[in-house]
Amino acid sequence: MRIRTVSAAVISGLALLAVVPGSASAAEGQFRYTYKTTEGYEAVGFLNDPRSGKCINLNGVGSDTLPPGHSPKNRTDRTATVFLHANCAGGEYFSLRPHTGGGSERLKVRSVVFS
Repeated sequence: MRIRTVSAAVISGLALLAVVPGSASAAEGQFRYTYKTTEGYEAVGFLNDPRSGKCINLNGVGSDTLPPGHSPKNRTDRTATVFLHANCAGGEYFSLRPHTGGGSERLKVRSVVFS
């Protein structure tokens, strides 16, 4: 009887691990960018532990009707691909290395996706 109980617990635990998403679905670390607010002030936007594989429109610049952000810094453990246009659209994009990737004021951004 005891072996059945232990076996059932082990099987249940393995099934739970298969269902619960792990950290593989998120980049760990922070992504930063600079932008101008609607009042004209310079601000820093950031994403903490952003989801991987999903396009993210950046707050304050994530619409093609707003001025783009700039100077992105990738301090996550995944490659960040930044796009000039919202919704990760268009052929104007640039990949930033994990941990140390970054760009200058010349690199304009509106959206990002993490590998």
